[in-house]
Amino acid sequence: MSDDKPHWGTLAVRGGEPRGKAYDAVTTPIVASSTYAFGSTKELNRYFEGDHQREEYGRYGNPTVRAGEQKIAALEGAEAAALFGSGMAAVTTTLFELLKSGDHLILTSDCYRRTRQFVGRFLGRLGIESTLVEPGNEAALQQALQPGRTKVILTESPTNPYLRIADLPLYARARDACPGANLIVDATFATPINQRPLQQGVDLVIHSATKYLGGHNDLLAGAVCGRAGLVQAIQDLRGVLGGVLDPQSAFLLIRGLKTLPLRVRQQNQTAQHIAQLLEQDTRVRRVFYPGLESHPDHALAKKQMSGFGGVISFRLSGTVDHASRFVDACKLATIAPSLGAVETLIEQPAIMSYFELTTGQREAIGIFDDLIRLSVGLEDAGDIAADLLQALDAAFAAAPPPA
Repeated sequence: MSDDKPHWGTLAVRGGEPRGKAYDAVTTPIVASSTYAFGSTKELNRYFEGDHQREEYGRYGNPTVRAGEQKIAALEGAEAAALFGSGMAAVTTTLFELLKSGDHLILTSDCYRRTRQFVGRFLGRLGIESTLVEPGNEAALQQALQPGRTKVILTESPTNPYLRIADLPLYARARDACPGANLIVDATFATPINQRPLQQGVDLVIHSATKYLGGHNDLLAGAVCGRAGLVQAIQDLRGVLGGVLDPQSAFLLIRGLKTLPLRVRQQNQTAQHIAQLLEQDTRVRRVFYPGLESHPDHALAKKQMSGFGGVISFRLSGTVDHASRFVDACKLATIAPSLGAVETLIEQPAIMSYFELTTGQREAIGIFDDLIRLSVGLEDAGDIAADLLQALDAAFAAAPPPA
């Protein structure tokens, strides 16, 4: 097995887990203990002198959680990984560790809105300055750099909801112009199967493991992957802030990771089929999917990724009412705010994720009333397609699209 062509199935099933497990179990057991005993004071002294091959207290580590961390690190090609109770816990703990008052952070404007909210509202209170730059705008990125002060460059790839692809080597060169800075990429939408940012110059990769890594809509988790020393510092702060993952969720995450390559390959294939189908329908104004030649970052996605993912965004040729009727008419796709699981999920971002904004405020940030986001699951591709087509028929039956 080489770094260039890893055997994903083997890494997913066997990576990070020792062959011999407690009680001769085939699967990693759930260790539901908050506290771990020491046999003697000598053993205790060895632990505090740096022998950390065992657990002490659940906020600092857990055997089931560590197995999940090692498996994700193997899949991502990282020296180490740290798991958290949610994706946002991973983001906030990482930024708290890497930034201090007087530092500067560069954030692309298409990052997850809760990440932007944390940076703008909370880090600003601590005297940490941030600059938002448009994705792909190299001139704006160069202008935002403050060597000596810029300590973090944070972007996503692909982004939500328009699936924009970050030119990772470009961001890595910008990072190199700021000694001591770290480049962080939220790669939740890509997964390690479709993209490996660490091999393209990225320092840390973050995942909302709630999505594809878990894959079954039954857990909350976050992950940070990268160099061992950097991840260890973040883990140490996790022990202080307390954003740990529980062993039951870690067990579910390990189970989900074992089928990750199979799920992602199928979702890639289904999403490509659905995106092409929607692009040919006159009732659809525009489709956003990196696997389509019409996507602005298609060439970059082909160069940088091995698959285009399971999320499709598209705008209907109609009003907010057409979009709502379309979503309501879906019989297979379920209305829900998440993505990446075995069930196909659909949402109208204007009235779900951005419901508190006016139409004008939403449009100013690119969230249009007729925008739909679809996360394809593992149902038969033909069944998903048929469901979407009948929903389009229902949405436009009463009122045709405006001229």
